[in-house]
Amino acid sequence: MTRKKPVVIGVTGGSGSGKTSVTRSIFEFFQGHSILMIEQDYYYKDQSHLPYEERLKTNYDHPLAFDNDLLIEHLNALLRYEAIEKPVYDYSIHTRSEEVITVEPQDVIILEGILVLEDERLRDLMDMKLYVDTDADLRILRRMTRDIKERGRSIESVIDQYISVVRPMHNQFIEPTKRYADIIIPEGGQNHVAIDLMVTKIQTILEQKSFL
Repeated sequence: MTRKKPVVIGVTGGSGSGKTSVTRSIFEFFQGHSILMIEQDYYYKDQSHLPYEERLKTNYDHPLAFDNDLLIEHLNALLRYEAIEKPVYDYSIHTRSEEVITVEPQDVIILEGILVLEDERLRDLMDMKLYVDTDADLRILRRMTRDIKERGRSIESVIDQYISVVRPMHNQFIEPTKRYADIIIPEGGQNHVAIDLMVTKIQTILEQKSFL
């Protein structure tokens, strides 16, 4: 008998939108069931062939920064219920680490990242596509708080990066992917009503596939 294909849920939104909070809320609700998360951030391209000075110029908010070919290869393997060796990106050296993480296949795969809806090949693998839509002023405040507290950056460097890179990349590449979303969730992880509705919808899909 042919085994059912896992359910793939794409979750996207701008930096600081709350997409990670939404993803974690969904994941935690279904924890104990057969579910896994794949973060697009793990799939930045290997840059070991470039000098360190060149790697410093990497624009991590541009579609070309991601190795979607490998990500798609890994997703297809998981859809065949095959384990993968997920890469690990080392931001201290701006390239891939030698470390990998073994990921076992599950019935539900949540794919999370700022540009998971930008590539049509990725969209075609998804059963459900979510866009977390949060106002720009709130996104920059969240990003600023995170980068200062967790990454030791100055206010000036965060603002400069936001104005020169993050904001234009969001407007050019991330915001337009909203049109591909099946569901738009305003205000991210704070929108408990929307998350509850999402959980209910996912439960329905899983029941239809006899996973629950």
